[in-house]
Amino acid sequence: MLADTLASLQPIDKTIADRVLAHLNRLTKPPGSLGRLESLAVTLATITGEAFPRVTPPGVLVFAADHGVAAEGVSAFPQAVTGQMVANFLAGGAAINVFARQIGARLEVIDVGVAAELPGQAPEFVDEKVRFGTANFVERDAMTRAEAERAVEVGIRAAKRAIEGGCRCLIVGEMGIANTTASSALLAVLTGEPVANLIGPGTGIPESRLSHKQAIIERAIRARAPDRQDPMDMLAKLGGLEIAAMTGAYLGGASRRLPLLVDGFIATVAALLACRLNPVVRDYLIFAHRSSEPGHVKALVALGGEPLLDLELRLGEGTGAALAFPLLTAATGMLADMATFEAAGVAGGEGT
Repeated sequence: MLADTLASLQPIDKTIADRVLAHLNRLTKPPGSLGRLESLAVTLATITGEAFPRVTPPGVLVFAADHGVAAEGVSAFPQAVTGQMVANFLAGGAAINVFARQIGARLEVIDVGVAAELPGQAPEFVDEKVRFGTANFVERDAMTRAEAERAVEVGIRAAKRAIEGGCRCLIVGEMGIANTTASSALLAVLTGEPVANLIGPGTGIPESRLSHKQAIIERAIRARAPDRQDPMDMLAKLGGLEIAAMTGAYLGGASRRLPLLVDGFIATVAALLACRLNPVVRDYLIFAHRSSEPGHVKALVALGGEPLLDLELRLGEGTGAALAFPLLTAATGMLADMATFEAAGVAGGEGT
């Protein structure tokens, strides 16, 4: 499945951009006066191949998994919180539930590696557990390469379900205690940046514990020695099951020409991994917001991403992307519903 998905990825349709831009310049406004909303409309058209793209309904995919490195005290919360938060998602009480309802999203919560048995009675719950959390990557590889590939394929299948459910845009979120540690380790290998430039408070650890988090990550990178040219090796040695699944969701969504609205730090690291597996994915990415996590800025730079929002968020779950989604609907609505100068009988046009 992974090999087939990678092979099926196609470049976006850049030929449509001039046609969409010409239409934008005929709308009743000075050319370019709606700023980045206009460039967003062009981007959505090139991604979908439609002059009047549609992005509703969106699909929100939240992948949950645990990390063995949590045993090293790198998080402010105990590992049990991952499973507890999944229960909160299924009860409809988390931030992503609130925001998903507001934008009319199809929500799915996927257990790809929570270190506990989950009841899974809610219709939006999917049990695709690859294993009960990763190993502590300070001591040994987080998972086998085969497990990493299985987790990526969990994400590809989730994207396919969302598309078959009618979704026209994907928001990929996560839940996993200690996953900022895994993401920082992956990003350090992917970019060559010093770990000290990438780590932040994550779930809220105090400043005094950041040096410990840094030391743990540096020790793990030395011990695991991942191949910088091999994203799957990086995922197997330093990654998380939910990060691998998110990577797969981006691949699956791009293979079906869906706009991929990228959330914060962890989501952007997963997107970077997807782009290393196939660079074509980059053109399908729209960056929702700039997180307050230091590593997020570095991940955005690595992808050449310019976020739509900067709200000092650091929650994850896909919340920042859900908050940015109305900008996509505004861009498509402008294209489809705004009058042209000719139709409105307004003097002007491109010279206005």
